[in-house]
Amino acid sequence: MTQISEDYKDLLSTTALAHIATIGPAGEPQTTPVWFDWDGTHILFSQTKGRQKYKNLQRDPRIALSIVDPTNPYRYLEVRGRVVRVDEDPDLRFINSMAKKYMGVDTYPNHQPGDERVVIVIAPEHTTKM
Repeated sequence: MTQISEDYKDLLSTTALAHIATIGPAGEPQTTPVWFDWDGTHILFSQTKGRQKYKNLQRDPRIALSIVDPTNPYRYLEVRGRVVRVDEDPDLRFINSMAKKYMGVDTYPNHQPGDERVVIVIAPEHTTKM
């Protein structure tokens, strides 16, 4: 597992979005901006089981993401890695923590009945920084 460079770890605690890239069923790239968190070792983001991104990662755990510095658009961190774990989030604890970080609210307002939330856990394997 690759360590994130100390001079770029600040990006992991911002409210910048991470643009996540996965590999679709026909080998095509799919990219989506997501809220994310950093636990000191892994990058985490919330997903519902019905989304294409979740299906892509079930089939192929390779993933890439980029985070652009919100104060300097020419400074960014790219991380390539693998999904090492998918944790169930039935009580919405993780997505609610992301709502707190990104929106300043205690409860994620866009939850829909029937959504099955999971937390995608990524181990960084390679980084590029600018």
